[in-house]
Amino acid sequence: MRPLTPSPPASSTFRRTRRRSRAAGAVVAALVATITHLAPAAAAESDETSRGVPIPEFYHPPASLPPGDGDLVRSEPLPLAISLPSLDGRTLPGTATRLMYKSTDATGEPVPVTGAYLEPAAEWRGEGPRPLVAVAPGTMGQGDQCAASMGLEQPLRINGDTVSVGYEDIVIYRLLAAGAAVVVTDYTGLGTTDRLHTYVNRVDGGHALLDAVRAARALPGTSLAPESRVGLYGYSQGGGASASAAELQPDYAPDVPLAGAYVGAPPADLAEVLAGADGSALTGALGWTVNGLLQQNPHLREVADRHLGADGRAALQDLGTMCVGDALAGYGFQDSSQWTRSGLPLESIVDGEPLMQEALDEQRIGRGKPATPVRVVTGAHDDIVPHAQTRRLAADWCAQGADVSYVELDLPPLGDGILTNHLAPLLTDQGPAVSWLTERLSGHPTEPTC
Repeated sequence: MRPLTPSPPASSTFRRTRRRSRAAGAVVAALVATITHLAPAAAAESDETSRGVPIPEFYHPPASLPPGDGDLVRSEPLPLAISLPSLDGRTLPGTATRLMYKSTDATGEPVPVTGAYLEPAAEWRGEGPRPLVAVAPGTMGQGDQCAASMGLEQPLRINGDTVSVGYEDIVIYRLLAAGAAVVVTDYTGLGTTDRLHTYVNRVDGGHALLDAVRAARALPGTSLAPESRVGLYGYSQGGGASASAAELQPDYAPDVPLAGAYVGAPPADLAEVLAGADGSALTGALGWTVNGLLQQNPHLREVADRHLGADGRAALQDLGTMCVGDALAGYGFQDSSQWTRSGLPLESIVDGEPLMQEALDEQRIGRGKPATPVRVVTGAHDDIVPHAQTRRLAADWCAQGADVSYVELDLPPLGDGILTNHLAPLLTDQGPAVSWLTERLSGHPTEPTC
């Protein structure tokens, strides 16, 4: 593996101007056009709403949780928006169950997490019993209406106040077609109405993904066997959760029989990722990150109050209920310097605040060693989740003796900060990623690059 060089500073390379707001609208339109909306029967609704969207009663946690990580709190049938009857009476691509299960957050406290299990209609043609793939969604947003499990029921939601796109449905259906069962997590605080989503939190994301596996394996009536192999799949925010879960599994979930993990464009070093996202189409991700840090670390609120101006405080509150489509349209290509009293970008604020530096450093991925093979993928021109920090993650794992297959996709540059360089590998590598993972789920050996 080639020597690593640090990512360039955010000062000029990643500064954008608001003149590109029209491009943000184009990105939203492109995302909206990727999925056709088919409305199924709705789940039981409650009085709670997020940006005008009623949150189903299912997502309201009970007063107490069961003791074990991955223990089921409740489940119910989940109607898929896109499904067809087959000639033999089965439903294609399968049937789904909405889940709520118990997990443990980064502070050691019990938390409810929601998600979904999908039982495929297709046969598994690989070796061994039907495997299970745990899908960690990419960035959905921070509003409860953005949860991936809701996206399975309603892939496209537009009501004038929010735009939510269930784009992870594409890879989920692809895995189902391969005969793998799928469980998807909504992450801590996304969907569940008791707390704010702790966006890109390393431990919360890894635990939620591993506990989703436990919940799926405990669900009655599935075709999973005790010896079913398990894979992890995630890109962007999901790549970080998949990477974290792979690191945490040996100690946190040794009962989960991992066979491989796909780690695409993971935000392994948040300091570099924040610099990359600032001023881009996804500036809103900075607000989600700060909100998540404040949710986990209330002692940081004094630091935030000292530095955030009125616009910054309003942005954080607004983003806390937004999906990614909303953030692209509302905050795309803003500079975080507009949010601070001093006019300095958040990167500079963090540099001068040891507590903030420590909080970001706690999210660093690469200090643990995965016990399962991992496929780490990055786009050479990814300017949202900079590829240099992804390559460093692969190098860190290699140095610890992990089984790493590192792939750097040298796709043509597709604009500057408009998400295309980040999203292109998500689409172009999806087929190879699923093929690599199904090979691991069949027990075949890898050809690591280190």
